[in-house]
Amino acid sequence: MTTQARQTAAGPGSGTQLCAVVLHPAGHTRSPAMHNAAFRALGLDAVYLAFDVPPEDLPDAVGGARALGLRQLAISIPHKEAVLPLVDEVDETARAIGAANTVTRVGDRLVAANTDWLGAVRALEREGPLDGCEAVVLGAGGTARAVTFGLLRRGARVTVLNRTLERARELVAALGAERAGTLDELGGVAHDVLVNATRVGLREDASPVAARHLREGSRVLDAVYDPAETRLLREARAAGARPIGGKWMLVEQAAEQLQLWSGKPAPVELMAEAFDRG
Repeated sequence: MTTQARQTAAGPGSGTQLCAVVLHPAGHTRSPAMHNAAFRALGLDAVYLAFDVPPEDLPDAVGGARALGLRQLAISIPHKEAVLPLVDEVDETARAIGAANTVTRVGDRLVAANTDWLGAVRALEREGPLDGCEAVVLGAGGTARAVTFGLLRRGARVTVLNRTLERARELVAALGAERAGTLDELGGVAHDVLVNATRVGLREDASPVAARHLREGSRVLDAVYDPAETRLLREARAAGARPIGGKWMLVEQAAEQLQLWSGKPAPVELMAEAFDRG
């Protein structure tokens, strides 16, 4: 496809706009339901699809998105760090985080951005401000990097705990968090915000940390949204903490993605309803 053809395919008013999410393994994702519901509500001639893309095929997938004129490509696990060298430009926030969850066509260029951090902080802020909080982030991958960045931007003090200490230390050094440790250290870390940014609990009855280390009154956000109430969230409620489902992080980051390419404020509550219908 020529450059002119690509620009035409992606241009406003040129027919149905194509958007998609790439992830692996695909399983069931709520993103198409949320975005397609929003497209209809906003009167956008657009469609949103999902593709299972193994890591070794990511370069071909990005190339295909470029050739086919996709308006936007959402980037999910495990591709959020690997996508950065495959695009034309990485915006300031994604560069600082070191991971992207969104690739948007701007003219004939593919620009990587990160809306995960906004999704996380907006979800947490439903239970109050974050400035001055003692926060713990579990994990050290692309999602953890975005969550840590967002918490720091909101004025929280952040400890990163990960299965492997080296990865946690790398994240702390890169973003300027307080300290690094391993997951089994949670019991010795004071916190009033806890975020699970690992995949533990995804479609399984498991938690990344022992229930005895959960603290009464703390906010506990699980980035895992399937099942809707993970074991971590059940145990957080039982401990007197305030559980926040991964639904709201996903909805809020998707709303920001939609606004990036369309320029229109996203209907957040409608997208949340579409998430529930799934």
